[in-house]
Amino acid sequence: MFFPVLRKLPCRSALMSLSLVLSQGLTPAAFAQTTAFTQSLAASASSDEAIAEWYRTTGYDTLWTGSDDAARRAALLSALSTARDHGLPVTRYDVPTLVRDLRAAVTEGDRGRVEVAMTRAYLAWAHDLTSGALVPKEVDAGIVREINVIDPQVLLSRIAKGDPEAVLAWLEPKSVQYLQLMKAKLGLEAQITAGGWGETVSAPSVQPGDTGPAVIALRDRLVRMGYLAPTAVASYDRSLQAAVTAFQLNHGLTPDGAAGEGTVAEINIGPEERLKSVIVAMERERWMHIDREVKHVWVNLPDFRAKIIDGGKTIFETRVVIGKNVPDQRSPEFSDEMEHMVINPSWGVPRSIIVKEYLPLLQQNPNAVGHLQVVDGRGRVVSRGSVNFAAYNARNFPFALRQPPSDGNALGKVKFMFPNQYNIYLHDTPSKSLFDKEV
Repeated sequence: MFFPVLRKLPCRSALMSLSLVLSQGLTPAAFAQTTAFTQSLAASASSDEAIAEWYRTTGYDTLWTGSDDAARRAALLSALSTARDHGLPVTRYDVPTLVRDLRAAVTEGDRGRVEVAMTRAYLAWAHDLTSGALVPKEVDAGIVREINVIDPQVLLSRIAKGDPEAVLAWLEPKSVQYLQLMKAKLGLEAQITAGGWGETVSAPSVQPGDTGPAVIALRDRLVRMGYLAPTAVASYDRSLQAAVTAFQLNHGLTPDGAAGEGTVAEINIGPEERLKSVIVAMERERWMHIDREVKHVWVNLPDFRAKIIDGGKTIFETRVVIGKNVPDQRSPEFSDEMEHMVINPSWGVPRSIIVKEYLPLLQQNPNAVGHLQVVDGRGRVVSRGSVNFAAYNARNFPFALRQPPSDGNALGKVKFMFPNQYNIYLHDTPSKSLFDKEV
């Protein structure tokens, strides 16, 4: 693809005088050409300050549309063409339109416009790969991650000065988890093309020892999913039980080998829905930018497990209990640094629980929830007899409630502290039975 190259001037301002241009040896026609390109580029970039600043700083030099830019241009178009592999929105980068406009560029005005269009596509691509295509809080208010965003000037400087293929490869997520998700995405797409996983299991549950159509459907579906070697056995035997157990382990279900209602419901989810989940997981990986080689604690909320990971290896693992999946009790998703631990902690009751659950009880009976202390704004314990609970409501109740250390304390014997505005910590609990629940 050929584009006319503008002669580079000692001063590239579009407002330079014609006499100065002529003194530099540039003809009036070439000057007009330069001015048309610069004016078009500046006008096209004016709505995006980061792009406008880059071109002003570089004297409106080209990144993509000069004859010296062929390698950079080809590398970008090639990278953008892989958007579907990353589960990114293909239309956001609109490669067909970029190619069409590049080929159709006749005037310097055309070239200025397509130059900016390619820069916009590059910055969108770089941002989406390194920070995600979506804003977490706009997807779910409970995802409160701090997202790493690379300065556009840094991104533009790298592509201008570095090897374009290396720079574009540098942008791609490198975590093992991301690469596994990409592989899973390709596998699911191939499975969908091949017709999916076959018939769903019609029975609400299937148990070891059963026979019949539901068992055959379960068997065939697990074969196509890769959990069971091809077999003609039509009974719920040990091999099918082992396949169900493996499926349960992979999907956070109780690994009992029996296809109960919950397990059958998960098995009946088709590859199309699984593909959506994989694409969502890839986006979440782009939000995180966590070095999983350093020692860290990983709390997997949907899996209800916590792990200590060091050098990429799990050295400790335990079940966890998280907030209920209701708006005011869900555990937010974020990262922080653990600073210290507290032995025999007190539990400061969250404000939402105080006003929604405990204040109505105290208004009916001042001696209700006797295991909790009433605390004023200065941290002093207040006698319940001195407080007229009926005089307050959820908006103006001035007291806090606190449970002192005890065998029945809601935080148990220890809590691990990473101070945060959400009052979320890792802690013990006297309610051990909660660890046995699937949800």
